[in-house]
Amino acid sequence: MGKVSVKLTVFFEDPFWIGVIERISEDGLSVCKVTFGAEPKDYEVLDFLLRNYDRLRFSPAVAAVVKEAVRNPKRIQREVHKQVQNTGIGTKSQQALKLQQEQIKTERKTVSREQREAEKQRQFELKQQKRKEKHRGR
Repeated sequence: MGKVSVKLTVFFEDPFWIGVIERISEDGLSVCKVTFGAEPKDYEVLDFLLRNYDRLRFSPAVAAVVKEAVRNPKRIQREVHKQVQNTGIGTKSQQALKLQQEQIKTERKTVSREQREAEKQRQFELKQQKRKEKHRGR
């Protein structure tokens, strides 16, 4: 049994999240495409692979040059961490929508805070008025 290398890339292709699984073996390169639908979490992707890897239908093998690249694991970890930090919401329009949502959220918070304070003040005024009425009625 030869060495087999498997690489999974998950990306957003409107309107679904797609996973492309590349398998490089002594036969060559074969590829499988999986549609996830909603954005999958890491554990969901792992669970999917563990449960369904044997049922995946890979393309016929294509000759590919297998390059043995020995890379420092710490460097790989740093690069992965950097990629994860840089990835935000995908498109500019999605970023604009997120910004709009945040602005609406802060406006709603201030309005509700003002309403809450006004209601508190009203209750306080009612209490004070009742106290004065009780005091007058001696």
